[in-house]
Amino acid sequence: MSSIEFASAYFLYGLIIIPLLVVWYIFSGRKHQAYVKFTDTSFFMEMPKSWKVYARHILFVLEMCALALLIIALARPQSSAKNQKINIEGIDIVLTVDLSSSMLAQDLKPDRLEAAKNISADFVKGRPEDRMGLVVFASETFTQVPLTTDHGMLLNMMKDLKCGMLEDGTAIGDGLASSVSRLKESEAISKVVILLTDGDNNAGSIDPATASEMAKLFGIRVYTIGVGTRGTAPYPVQTPFGGIQYQQIPVTINEPLLQKIADDTGGRYFRATSNEKLQQIYEEIDKMERSKIEVNEFTRVTEEFLPLVWWSLALLLLGFILRNTIFKTLTD
Repeated sequence: MSSIEFASAYFLYGLIIIPLLVVWYIFSGRKHQAYVKFTDTSFFMEMPKSWKVYARHILFVLEMCALALLIIALARPQSSAKNQKINIEGIDIVLTVDLSSSMLAQDLKPDRLEAAKNISADFVKGRPEDRMGLVVFASETFTQVPLTTDHGMLLNMMKDLKCGMLEDGTAIGDGLASSVSRLKESEAISKVVILLTDGDNNAGSIDPATASEMAKLFGIRVYTIGVGTRGTAPYPVQTPFGGIQYQQIPVTINEPLLQKIADDTGGRYFRATSNEKLQQIYEEIDKMERSKIEVNEFTRVTEEFLPLVWWSLALLLLGFILRNTIFKTLTD
């Protein structure tokens, strides 16, 4: 990026003299005309005027342009070029999502899973510089997307998440351990797991406390999110006739467990009781885990007055040549 600035801009006020000289030239124009004395000028009145009568004003135009260029040159125009060097400290993030059947409860709209997918997608789109991965769990766990900067692929895989993809259950320990295994070899400045669930650990082979210790060992912060309203929530239940009926089912989120996982790893625990609250949680995590950007700005200044001086001298020389050749006048 380059721009023009003036080191001595006050000289530009000198340009005011240009319109004053134009006015003076117009009112004193007769004095610039060549003349010869005759006793009778009626003969000359009938003669057409030469093109030189009109073209002679070129001399004044050249002089004014030369003067304007000299004034601008005195103001010392300078061009400046700026370059920026940006260093980004990367953050690796694994989104760990519960796919147990209770995520179909409709206390969040349209249900817990779809709300989590939509809001998580906005979070991903807002962090184009970070590597992200996706781990899902129910009674077992699966790495849906390893750490990648291909966020388009990550978002497409996230859209396809459905309850029932894995055997039902809630293996929080296995889900967290799988996420830790994806981050433990990372060389990123910051390593983060965002674990979203709506229940208690009731399946899997790894205890959540053990998985939490693994995360702490590898310097991984875990932000835990408990999804669901307080009390009961409408949950879809299949009727004997093949239809769907909604029943109020108690919400059983193990908040002490999620709080302990977050505390042990230096993260935080959040409770999302609505779509708006879940949105606020992701925005807060986004602010806390923001990439550090260091900007070094370099400015190079170049003096630009010399070409203006050369152009001004060229115009004055051209005017001098024309005045003493084509527009040479006779005086008494």
